[in-house]
Amino acid sequence: QVQLGESGGGLVQPGGSLRLSCAASGFTFSSYVMSWYRQAPGKERELVAYISPAATSTNYADSVKGRFTISRDNAKNTLYLQMNSLKLEDTAVYYCKAALLSYVYWGQGTQVTVSS
Repeated sequence: QVQLGESGGGLVQPGGSLRLSCAASGFTFSSYVMSWYRQAPGKERELVAYISPAATSTNYADSVKGRFTISRDNAKNTLYLQMNSLKLEDTAVYYCKAALLSYVYWGQGTQVTVSS
């Protein structure tokens, strides 16, 4: 049974940091491209960052470049998103996604709220 479970969300002040984790099971994690997406209220889900299976390549949305870092630990089947210098507009539900050819899996999401 495939499972993706995000954790680490919460309430943080502007300028603060959070580290999200996504624990995976039920599939060969090290073979999948892993991504973080987010969806703010009233907006479409958008790609935040993705990382290649061996972590040799990463890519970021312009809005988070220089502030967020995606990483993975294939030995622990876990994906991470380090978020620094958080802004009000980073408030959203954050989802992890696993993709390999036609196989796509999503987590349930974790809420990140940036507020003073």
